[in-house]
This record gives sequence, C-alpha cells and structure tokens, in this order.
Amino acid sequence: MSAQFPAARPRRLRRTPAMRRMVAETRLDPAELVLPMFVKEGIDEPSPIGSMPGVFQHTRDSLRKAAHEAVEAGVGGLILFGIPAVKDGTGSAADDPDGIVQLAVRDLNADLGDSTVIMTDLCLDEYTDHGHCGVLTGSGEIDNDATLERYASIAVAQAAAGSAVLGPSGMMDGQVGVVRDALDGAGHTDVAIMGYSVKYASAYYGPFRDAAECAPQFGDRSSHQQDPGNADESLREVFLDLDEGADMVMVKPAGAYLDVVRRVRDAVEVPVAAYQVSGEYSMIEAAAEKGWLDRERTIMESLLSIRRAGADIVLTYWATEVARRLAR
Repeated sequence: MSAQFPAARPRRLRRTPAMRRMVAETRLDPAELVLPMFVKEGIDEPSPIGSMPGVFQHTRDSLRKAAHEAVEAGVGGLILFGIPAVKDGTGSAADDPDGIVQLAVRDLNADLGDSTVIMTDLCLDEYTDHGHCGVLTGSGEIDNDATLERYASIAVAQAAAGSAVLGPSGMMDGQVGVVRDALDGAGHTDVAIMGYSVKYASAYYGPFRDAAECAPQFGDRSSHQQDPGNADESLREVFLDLDEGADMVMVKPAGAYLDVVRRVRDAVEVPVAAYQVSGEYSMIEAAAEKGWLDRERTIMESLLSIRRAGADIVLTYWATEVARRLAR
C-alpha cells in the first residue's frame, strides 16, 4: 500500500447506522432509567412547573396515569417527591402514615404491583417551612442528630406504605446507618437503601426547588452538601454509606460530575446511580426551545455520557420519553 494512504481505517465501522449500532460500546436501556415524580397534596389538577417545561406537580390521580405511562414504556423505576399542604418546623407531614407520599406509594403499588420499582426520596426539605433538610437549632443551624431521629421515623413510614427503595438525600452524617437500623428494627429488612452518597452543593438544583417548593428561607445547604471542588471526599462518603448498609450509591448532579461517577464506579461493587438533575434538564429544554440545540440528539447524548461514565442507573425527567424512543 502506498505510504500516503492509512493502513488503519476506523471509519469502516462508522459508515452506516446499522454498523454503528452493532459496534456501540455504550447503550441505553429503559430498565436503567428512573423517573422522578412530584405529587402535591390539595390540588385538583396537575400543575405545570414553569422552570421545568413538560414536568408537573401531580395530583394522586394524575400521578397514577403518568406512572402507568412510564411503566408501559419500560421505565425501570419511579422515585417520588411529596409536597404537603401544610409545612412546619420539623416536617411532621413527612412521616404521617396518611401523608401525600405514603398515600401515593400505596396507590402505585395497588396499580403497578411488581412491574416497576417504587422509590421514595427521604428528606425534610419538601416538608419544612424553612426549606432546610433537617431540624434546626435555636441559632438556625441544622441539628444533625435530631434530624437523624426524624429520618428514622420517615423511613419506617415510607417502608410501611410499600416503598421498595429509600433514598436518604439530606447528607446528614450517619443517615444511612440510622435508616438501616430503623428499617430492620421495624421488620422492613427487605427494603433497600440508595444512598445519596455524593451530593454536591450545586447551582443546578434551582428548578427542583420550584417543583418541590423547598427553597431555603435563609442561608444555603453548603454546611452538609459537598463542595464542587472536592472529589476525593466523594469516595469517603461512598465508603461510609456502604459500611452503614447502603445497597446502592448515587452521584448528584450527573453531567457536571462525570469524573466523580467514574471514580465511584471504579471503586465499588454495588450499583451506581446518577441523577440528571433539574438544572441539567431545564438548560437543554431552554436551549432547544431557542433553536440552539437539536433537542432529541442532545438528550440522548447527555444520557449516554452518564452511562459511559459508569452509571448503572440514571434518574432523569426524560425517562418516559426516552424509553419510548428506544422502543422505536
């Protein structure tokens, strides 16, 4: 062969869509997707979330309909966030047996049975009138250990309602161990824990705080969520959660922390989840609405990047849409 021509031609394996599909190293599967869903007490019809086009605060009935659609599309799991009608300083609605999340979990279990995995976020920010993730001291600081007592009670209430996976998300020290002990002590030994082990104090959560009506009334969450500049700390948090009984671990947000997703994936032998958070969703939707991005291609590329980084499970607000697209 003439020296002016290449001997290796990788393009041979890229020439057609069929060829590219056959040799693809990373694939998306609907079963790996989890759909975050918001259910609000005291509303009569679903309420659009202005900062998250296409996402709603659901009534119990509209939640059931949207959950059916997700499961029919093949989505692997649903994770619920609740907005109660009344909030107070300790988030008392969070562990009410008839609280909005507990009622919604019972609805979905009655409707869907074992056809999907019902998961619940376990935190207090959606339930407190101050918007913080825990019980406050008189000086306005979060009391870590008093908050753990609340988490234990919430865990038992969610498990009793039928949640299969609990996601302690407040980044309190010792939260996974306290939740595991509470579950086992109440006989819920089969309920799994997905540790929000790596959760950064991120600017990408803004639209979620609209959706869950949980923006802090003062201060921020940097006292307990990780600093965006830290990566080694993530592995320490992961190993602590695993020692305390986590069955899987999560990195949140996903897109800006793909390096951390890879480090966690390489370090552990349990499933690794990554949460494509509200800000990631809203940025793509806003740019696509402006015509600056190809919406469908950008969504798929963003999800593939999270899977390529090592996530086994991806929480994404596009779960139903993407699952349907994959079935084409």
